[in-house]
Amino acid sequence: MLIVGLTIIAYLFGSISTAVIVCRLMGLPDPRTQGSHNPGATNVLRYGGKKAGIATLAGDIIKGVIPVLAVRLFTDDPLYLALAAAAALLGHMFPVFFGFRGGKGVATAFGVLLGCNWMIALSVLGVWLATVFGFKLSSLGAITAAVCLPLITWLLDGRTEYLVLSGFITVLLIVRHHSNIRNLLTGKEDKIGAGRKKES
Repeated sequence: MLIVGLTIIAYLFGSISTAVIVCRLMGLPDPRTQGSHNPGATNVLRYGGKKAGIATLAGDIIKGVIPVLAVRLFTDDPLYLALAAAAALLGHMFPVFFGFRGGKGVATAFGVLLGCNWMIALSVLGVWLATVFGFKLSSLGAITAAVCLPLITWLLDGRTEYLVLSGFITVLLIVRHHSNIRNLLTGKEDKIGAGRKKES
């Protein structure tokens, strides 16, 4: 029952929309009404500036890390850690407190991976950075990192629970980036620094 309770709390914690809260505190418009209408760090960065974007990014990562670390206080069982990680990510993407209109989950996914296995998290971050710096496309970085995640997990920590979690994260991120994938295939996805683009 304790683990069930912690999993529910992980979802509720993930449901706290960092983007909406940061924008309210900084007197900015609701991110769900601006730009790509996505309550994520990239969208906030575009119209709210670096401080708001960085604050949103940090908050989204933290709300992925904390639920997993909270479970670690009671057990290191990878099943329970994976459940908390999945719940926190679902909370971010489908927040009960904000009409189930959440972000695309890249930063929070990094946060939950950091809580489960920091080596996997940093390796995935490396893939994202290499892709973004190489192609100047944030969405392509997220999609590439998501596709590589199961292989990285298998190489660094082949436990079944984490492999299932990595596959789950990959599917969620790809589905949430469907519009970006369409834009990439048609050459319409804007590069970093090229002005307003679809949220990634």
